[in-house]
Amino acid sequence: MSSDDFLEIPWQKLSPEALEGMLDELVSRDGTDYGEVECSQEEKRLQLRQALEAGRAVIAFCPTSESWTVLPRHP
Repeated sequence: MSSDDFLEIPWQKLSPEALEGMLDELVSRDGTDYGEVECSQEEKRLQLRQALEAGRAVIAFCPTSESWTVLPRHP
């Protein structure tokens, strides 16, 4: 997915329930192998939330495929 293929969805525009649902869904599709350090789903969800809140990541929606993901924000 290139930056031209997606729309940035501000996480602040989502209801708390919608944001939690998106984070839960993303963490569950991410699998369980996090490399050398094992992370619980709660830890992974917290890391994603913190990255969104700090502006290090964005919610990216692709209108063509009607899919979304969280991507690192590029400077």
